[in-house]
Amino acid sequence: MIDALRNAMRLPDLRNKILFTLGILVIYRLAAHIPVPGVDPQALDTLFSSNTLLGFLDLFSGGALSNFSVVAMGVYPYITAQIIMQLAVGIVPQLQKLWKEGGDAGRARINQWTHLAAVPLAFLQAFAQAAMLTQSTPPVLTNFGFQAYPLETLSVLLTLTAGTVFAIWLGELISEQGIGSGISIIIFGGIVAGVPQRIGQMLQGNLLTLIFFLGVTVITIVGIIFVQEGHRRVPVQYGKRVRGTKMYGGQSTHIPLRVNSSGMIPLIFAISILIFPGVIAGYFAAPPGQSENVANWIVNAFNQNNIMYWLTYFIMVVGFTFFYTDVIFRQQNLAEVLQQQGGFIPGIRPGKRTEEYLNGVLQRITLVGALFLGTVAILPFLVRDVTETTAMIITSTGLLIVVGVVLDTMKQLQAQLVMRHYEGFIK
Repeated sequence: MIDALRNAMRLPDLRNKILFTLGILVIYRLAAHIPVPGVDPQALDTLFSSNTLLGFLDLFSGGALSNFSVVAMGVYPYITAQIIMQLAVGIVPQLQKLWKEGGDAGRARINQWTHLAAVPLAFLQAFAQAAMLTQSTPPVLTNFGFQAYPLETLSVLLTLTAGTVFAIWLGELISEQGIGSGISIIIFGGIVAGVPQRIGQMLQGNLLTLIFFLGVTVITIVGIIFVQEGHRRVPVQYGKRVRGTKMYGGQSTHIPLRVNSSGMIPLIFAISILIFPGVIAGYFAAPPGQSENVANWIVNAFNQNNIMYWLTYFIMVVGFTFFYTDVIFRQQNLAEVLQQQGGFIPGIRPGKRTEEYLNGVLQRITLVGALFLGTVAILPFLVRDVTETTAMIITSTGLLIVVGVVLDTMKQLQAQLVMRHYEGFIK
């Protein structure tokens, strides 16, 4: 791997791509430390220590939300727009037709709509986050509210929305002129940037705890790589076709069905829905010293210290894994594509029987991926009894992102090296 990286840095165009990617990450990290005016840093630290939702959103902002910087929302609105559009393509017939029959132009149109949808989503999320910071005790933002401070409120919302558009633009630049998927690398950079601080905090405590978490992190990374790269090869045979005096087809190949084809999306779905009951109930809960009501029970039930939270989290991750995998698989419509190209699975009739067979195989292997994702999701709870804390060097969702981005970037670098007759990273 070291030799492959050395060979990559020797090639001028590939070296420029790598340096360009690193340069964009530096620019984003600098922007992540430019706070929005009117923020109380001490109140912000107090709020983050007790709010799970903000900690989750901080992951996708690359650590920028913990400073409430101009790029505090990161690329999360764009990720939300992508998920909504992917689900809409599988549900709305017009979008499905545009995706299938529109070719590259149709996909480009859908991608354009995704970018446009990210702007109003960013504005709404900016208002929700700013309102949450205003209602905290003590308030993080004091000059916020359209009735009392209309200009200050509008400037904060427009600044946060523009910061999201800026972050998306930086990600697109990496995708076009750098190495890897730009949006993912933006998130990756933020997650990795927080690792030294967490290690330093653990070094100030118990050294055995740090060693234990390092071991858990390494084992989890190996497991993620094993599952992420695991797939079931379904054999496919193409019939022979005669055109004029030449014969085409007749070759054998396979369809690689991935064990985990949904990536980290089920975790995003599950934790986004799981957090809201506690957040909403918090506004109706009785204050300390008064008789508790139903809202207090909901807040306690969906607290990270409650086993119900983690059990529900596990079940929702497993369920959303099956749901999202099924939606994406139906969009691909492999059975119809095989039949149109003259391919068939040996022993299986083309058409409906092929579709049923592929769905059955996919559901069986997805079960393994779903259980693994659920286990990774509740990993902080599993290690809590040993370390008496749920804090980790990198969160379970962060590990999935980091490993996925590293694998994808390594494959792209390997493809570039193989094109130039160099040995790649993966042998």
